[in-house]
Amino acid sequence: MKILCIGHAAYDITLPVDVYPIENKKMRIKDKKVECGGGPAATAAYLLAYWKVDTAFAGVVGNDLYATRIKEEFKKVGVDITYLEENPDLDTTSSYIIANKSNGSRTIITSKDKDLTFKKIQDIEGDFDYILVDGDEEELSYKTILKYKGKSISLIDAGKSDEKTVKLSKIVDYLVCSNDFARDYTKLPLDYENLDTIKAIYEKLEEDFKGKIIITLEKYGSFTKIDNEYHLVPSIKVKALDSTGAGDIYHGALLYFLSQGYPLLEAMRLSNITSAISVTRVGGRYSVPTLEEVLEYAKQ
Repeated sequence: MKILCIGHAAYDITLPVDVYPIENKKMRIKDKKVECGGGPAATAAYLLAYWKVDTAFAGVVGNDLYATRIKEEFKKVGVDITYLEENPDLDTTSSYIIANKSNGSRTIITSKDKDLTFKKIQDIEGDFDYILVDGDEEELSYKTILKYKGKSISLIDAGKSDEKTVKLSKIVDYLVCSNDFARDYTKLPLDYENLDTIKAIYEKLEEDFKGKIIITLEKYGSFTKIDNEYHLVPSIKVKALDSTGAGDIYHGALLYFLSQGYPLLEAMRLSNITSAISVTRVGGRYSVPTLEEVLEYAKQ
C-alpha cells in the first residue's frame, strides 16, 4: 500500500487565547505558542505515515528554517519527501493562527508567495494505490490523477470552491468537500437543522461531479449517499480547544480507513472520531491522535 499526497505545505504558529483579541488592543497569552507544519495535504501525509502507511508528499517550500522544520517532521514519521521541492528564492508559506480555547474556533492568516509553486518537478513516478490532493498544486495534481487513472483511487480535500479545486473535483473518485465548498458552489442555503437543505445541496453536487461525494459538516458530522439512501454520520461531542487541522486530519483518516478496506460509513465514523480527538488539543500537527487511540475510542 502506497499513498501520494499533493498540495499545500505550510508552517503554523498557533497562539492559544482564552478570549478572542479586541482590535487595537494588546494581549499577552498565558500558554506557550505552538509551532509545527501544516497544510491540508501535508497534514494528511503526516497522519498516514504516523499510522504506518507508506506515504509520499509532493509540495513546495522555501529554503529557510521553516522548510527545515517541515522536512524534519516528515522524516520523523517516515514521509517520503522525494517530491518536496525547495525554492531557494522564496520563503516557506507561513500561517498564523489564533486558537480561541473558550469555544474551539480558530482564525488563520496565511502568508504565501504567489510564485511558490512547482518549477523543477514535472512528473511523478511510482506505484501509488491512492492519491490525495487539496487543490493547491493544480497542474501537477491534474496531470498525476489522470496519469494514474484506473491504477489508483483519488480523493480531493475540497476546502474552497475556487476554479482549480472545482476542476480537480471533476476528475477524482472521492470528492470530500467542506460545507463552505458545498454552499459556495451550489449557491444553495445550508441549514444544519434542516436535512432537506443538505440533501438539495448533495443532489446538485451529484449532478456536476462524477465521484463519490462526502460533505463535512464540522461539529455536525459528515454526510453522504449510498445506494440512493442518505446518511448523516454524527460527530463526536467533545470539549474543543482548537479546531486547527481537524478537517485535514479527517481527510487523512478517511483515506486511511478506506485504504484498509473499511466500509464507507464506518470509515466516516472513525474519521469523525479522529478529528474530534484532535480538537481537544492545541496545534494542528501535534493534535493527530494515534491509531490505537481512535480504535479504542470507537469501542466505547
